[in-house]
Parts: sequence; C-alpha cells; structure tokens
Amino acid sequence: MENKYQKVKDGLKEDIISGKYQVNEKLPTESELMKQYSVSRYTVRRAVGDLESDHFIYRIQGGGMFVQDWHKDWSTPADTKLIGVITTHIADYIFPNIISGIDQVLSQAGYSILLSNTHNNHDKERKSLISMLDSKVAGLIIEPTQSALPNPNQDLYQEIKDDELPTLFINAHYPSLDFPYVDTNDLTAEQEMVDYLFGLGHQSILGIFQVDDIQGVDRMNGFVRAYQQRPELSYMSNIIMYQSGEESGKLFERIANYLKQTDAPTAIACYNDQLAIEVIDFLKSQNLRVPEDISVVGFDNYKMGEYFTPSLTTLNHEKERMGADAANLLIKMLNHESIQPITYQTSIVERNSAIQLKK
Repeated sequence: MENKYQKVKDGLKEDIISGKYQVNEKLPTESELMKQYSVSRYTVRRAVGDLESDHFIYRIQGGGMFVQDWHKDWSTPADTKLIGVITTHIADYIFPNIISGIDQVLSQAGYSILLSNTHNNHDKERKSLISMLDSKVAGLIIEPTQSALPNPNQDLYQEIKDDELPTLFINAHYPSLDFPYVDTNDLTAEQEMVDYLFGLGHQSILGIFQVDDIQGVDRMNGFVRAYQQRPELSYMSNIIMYQSGEESGKLFERIANYLKQTDAPTAIACYNDQLAIEVIDFLKSQNLRVPEDISVVGFDNYKMGEYFTPSLTTLNHEKERMGADAANLLIKMLNHESIQPITYQTSIVERNSAIQLKK
C-alpha cells in the first residue's frame, strides 16, 4: 500500500514530468497540496523536500515553490545522510555514553546525526519532532518523553508511521506505538535488586521511583513483585512516587518522614543513580552514615557512582551498547531488512553503599 508521503511525491513528480507544470511555473502552495492530497503539512514538506533534493522543485523565499529544470544534469556528490536523535537530555548523566554509541556506528556507515533533547517535556518533544521532520532526516532514534503518560504528539508519530520513516525507541517505548525498540528489563532488574537487599538482611526498604516514565513504573513494579514473593514482609514495604520536574526539597521532606518512623527503612532503592547520589547527600546532612546506618542502591551504573563516597551499588545499564545496537538496527531498517526489538537483562554492580544489616 502506497504511503501518504510517497503518494504526494509521486503525484507532483508525475505532474511535472507530464508537463502539467512547466519549468519555472509556480506550484500549488503547501496548504493547497494538503487539501488536494488530504495529508498533513509535514507530509507535504517531506515530499517537496525530496523533490527539491532531486532538482524537480526550487523555492523562492516568500514567493513559493517552482518547477526546476529537471532535464538538466544536476549530478553532485551524494548528499550527507542525516539521522535524527531525540533524547530527554544530552549533556548529563548517562546520555553522552548512549549518544557516543550511536554516533560511532552511524559515522562509520557514512551518516551524520542531528541531536535534540526534550527535557522530558511533551511540548519540547513536539518541537523536536517537527524540527527533525522539517530537516528531512533519513531516520529517527528517539527516547520517549514521559512514556507512562498519555502522549499529545500521537498525530506526529502516526505521521512518521504513515510515511514509513525508519524510527526506533531507546530506553523505553510508548505502549500505543509498535515501533521497534532497544530497552532494559527494568522490572526484573529491580526485583533482583530488592532480593539482593533481602539477602543482606534488610526487610524495611523504601523505594523511590519516577512514575511518569515507563522505566520508573516498571522498576516500581519490580520492587512490589519482590515483596509479593515475601508476603511475610510485604507490610514493611514503603514507596515514594514522584514525577520529573518535581522539587527535590519536597521529595527529601517525604524521605525524612519515613526516617522518623519507629520501623524506619534500613535501605533505600532509588529510581536511578542520579537520585541515589542526591539521597546519600541528604542522608549525610541528617547525620546518617551510608551504609552503616542506612544502605542506598541505584540503577544505571553511572560512571560517577564508582567514584562517589561511598561507591554506589547499582544495576548495570548498557549505555554505549544500547546506542550502538540502536544505530545498527536503524541501518538495517534503512536497508529494508527485518529486525527484532532488543531487551537487555542486567546485573547488580556490588560496591560499598549497601552492606549486611547488623542484627
């Protein structure tokens, strides 16, 4: 079945070649083409962009689109191949490693990357998607934004799907969209971490999870499942849920309230290493020693966690490998090869922030 983008591109090209529109003749506007083909502006722009690259169309700023002299030999060196990469963040935490893995593979294959970040905000995700579509990228690698919440950008993702633009997700994926993905089995991993803490003698554990992302929800469910397997301890479980952008001060107030209880937690399992490091700093400000008074564990194996005091016990995250695998899958998609999603099984990285509970 011919997709919408191809229908517009082929229709315009046929009209030009057949002589319906002569060289240097003005073409219909974007709005007129949208109405003619019953498609969105992004579909029209992508089709027109391809025809412009193929020298069937040229544009005049503020004047519209015109027929190029397509008979002429316009052969030039191959255009740079561009891949769009959208993540929630770029410069901090684990993202430079993921992006590096993507770039190494794509650059070797002759592609360049166009980076954008959303700060885990749907409005910024929309702007990033529109910018990528306007840039006529050959494919997209996307980290979903607030993936556990309803997404207002479904229309753009549907447009991407209708246009058959090669696209895959990393770290998580939207349940309502069937794009391929590369992610981690967060639920099983967190369950194993809580079991590890049980093995160290901890029974009252506080779990702190960001719940506007699928990763956080899955990690929280892993925490719950570990307690479900120990029904005699289930009443000792404690969970704090928060969303991205929430003030850290309020989060620390909630942690402080748990620490005042008579059956205060002896261990804290954090959504990720970034949070774990902040929590350890907070506990130190409360004159609590980590791990002597309370153990703390994270998730993601953030490089700085290895050098923090105490060094952070965590769960591994295949950062560079994830980026490289995502890039390799996208190249296969660009070559019209079939692919399968990848889900990593992770492992515990034992360091010094969690110890055997003294009886």
